[in-house]
Amino acid sequence: MDERETIERVARWLKASRNTVVLTGAGISTESGIPDFRGPQGVWTRDPEAEKRATIQHFMASRDARVASWKYRRASTVDAALPNAGHFALAELERKGKLQALITQNIDSLHIKAGNSLARLVEIHGTVRDFVCMGCGERGPIDRVIARVEAGEEDPPCRTCGGILKSATISFGQNLVAEDLERAQSAASSCEVFLAIGTSLTVTPVALLPRYALQAGAKFVILNAQPTPYDRAAAAVIRGPIGEVLPAIVDLV
Repeated sequence: MDERETIERVARWLKASRNTVVLTGAGISTESGIPDFRGPQGVWTRDPEAEKRATIQHFMASRDARVASWKYRRASTVDAALPNAGHFALAELERKGKLQALITQNIDSLHIKAGNSLARLVEIHGTVRDFVCMGCGERGPIDRVIARVEAGEEDPPCRTCGGILKSATISFGQNLVAEDLERAQSAASSCEVFLAIGTSLTVTPVALLPRYALQAGAKFVILNAQPTPYDRAAAAVIRGPIGEVLPAIVDLV
């Protein structure tokens, strides 16, 4: 079956579905200029030490690591990144009433910028929009902390308790937010169609979500440039560019 036939078949599944869940990974954002992590040109493929530096233990134990992290965050281009056609296609799928839950491993907020609603979005790895205090749990817009960094505070402490601040993202070695994980698992367990888009499906516990969908009897579709451990279990696998394939599917729904 050629790609066009597969696109049409997936569109029919989506059109008939009463409960569709989508999982997105870094691959959907590469066309917006945000590099992925594990792809051929991924951040950690090119610099394996970067993965180590991303651990929560390293961040909490080393002031130098925190200073470098805030310096990097201040210079980051993530805030300036714009949604691409793939993001807009998922926003359109929601407007058509065919998207019950959107689970994302991405922290870039591009789904929000594209028009998806927070009510249906599960940001399983957190977000760069906010900061969180690792001591008292205070949370707020990260711009407040960035402004302090720009004013000369290299490692700004929490103004409430003096604790360590970090972006409200999930680092390696840090537990996911239990409520977010429960929402994601519940959504996957009750869906009729499960789309995994731009994700390697190798990072647990998120990589276990397709199992919940398969156990529920859902049609499982993978749209990813590289092979995944689940390819043989999928009802359809598409390798084409996400920014082209996803709009083509949604246009037919």
